[in-house]
Amino acid sequence: MSSTKPELVSFKLCPFVQRSVIVLKEKGVDYDITYINLKEPPPWFKEISPLGKVPLLKVGETVLFESAVIMEYLDEVNPPSLHPTDPLQKAQNRAWNEFASTLLESQFKMVIGAKDEEGCNAAEQELKSKLALLEPMIQGSFFNGEDFSLTDAAYAPFFMRLNLLEQWHPMGLITDLPKVSAWSTNLLERATVKDSVVEGFDELYRGFIGGMGGFGAKRFGQ
Repeated sequence: MSSTKPELVSFKLCPFVQRSVIVLKEKGVDYDITYINLKEPPPWFKEISPLGKVPLLKVGETVLFESAVIMEYLDEVNPPSLHPTDPLQKAQNRAWNEFASTLLESQFKMVIGAKDEEGCNAAEQELKSKLALLEPMIQGSFFNGEDFSLTDAAYAPFFMRLNLLEQWHPMGLITDLPKVSAWSTNLLERATVKDSVVEGFDELYRGFIGGMGGFGAKRFGQ
């Protein structure tokens, strides 16, 4: 286990930082987290973030960026690994981790980016098509079977948000996908996932949607 206490730099609703928090909690690692306002970031943030985005992970004087890289680092220095041992399965997991990011992008497009009903509906259908691709890949209670992995950590933030969106405006995006539905339930019941967001997350997320002014504010933010 790494002897240097890591510090995450985030804003309170970031799904990509949430992935790292889940990994840290799964491994029982002590860490600090600093929240910033991305609309008015502090000067020091601009100096250490090459892309101007969160998450960042500060380890001593070194700063890491990009959530996939941060997850991999945390997994490597805090054994045992949450990756499969088989190299081919590990590579496949990494590929599906990238796919999880595209789901978050489509979700953001539906909830925040769409300016009208047509755009919102198109993003919803895009999400539905992508989710169907996951159904044959799930091997058990979690993505690879019965053991929690980095891939599960990569998808949990998406399903947490989808669960809330479905409560506010039922879409049934995973109703016809029994493996995905069960996987989502298992992820959201896991303590490390429940504890990976700030207190009052549901209200903050809905308020954020409502304040962004897109069509999603009418559909999900009321």
